[in-house]
Amino acid sequence: MIDLGFGDDDALHLCGLSIAQHDGTLVLADADAVIGRGEKVLVKGETGTGKSTLIRAMAGLWPWGSGRILRPKDARIAFMPQQPYLPRGTLRHVLDYPRDGTPPDPRRTEEILAACGLTHLVPRLDEEQSWSDVLSGGEQQRLGFARVLLKRPDIIIMDEPTSALDELSQTRMMELLCEEAAGSTIIHTALRPGLDRFYDREIQLKVKSTA
Repeated sequence: MIDLGFGDDDALHLCGLSIAQHDGTLVLADADAVIGRGEKVLVKGETGTGKSTLIRAMAGLWPWGSGRILRPKDARIAFMPQQPYLPRGTLRHVLDYPRDGTPPDPRRTEEILAACGLTHLVPRLDEEQSWSDVLSGGEQQRLGFARVLLKRPDIIIMDEPTSALDELSQTRMMELLCEEAAGSTIIHTALRPGLDRFYDREIQLKVKSTA
């Protein structure tokens, strides 16, 4: 099992990290990397190289493998999957998930929704719905961005969170994220082009040789 622990600094450390599938097949072997505080990193690679599995492991959501992942102590971490989880309830409740004791400021909530192209949802903030059934895929992904921007976590781990957006919308969301979360560490995996310019560096994964 992967050892998920805390480091002595503000960086995220991968130490001799190997990641396996459920059946024990290795998809990543003996990886070492340091991602500094506030660094923006794009994880790239062909299908089958373990991109999504790697960042799920960084988020503490994939325990299969070995080695260590050390994260900053007390760091607030947000994971943005391709399809964000939208609990049933009011839209305010959705934007405050998971709750951390301090609800978002109502005025800022409206500003962020507008910035994310969701102005039409402002009048529905106190409406109860099963929002995953009501909103389109693109709206759900924009709502995922709005939620992260309201909470301002220290580390944002992203697994193709713009897959349902067109290229222009993707660009606008990424520009907004880099502006509003400039001090946050961002780790992002995606297959779509047009993202390189938002990142300080890339981690390129390769298919593990079977020879």
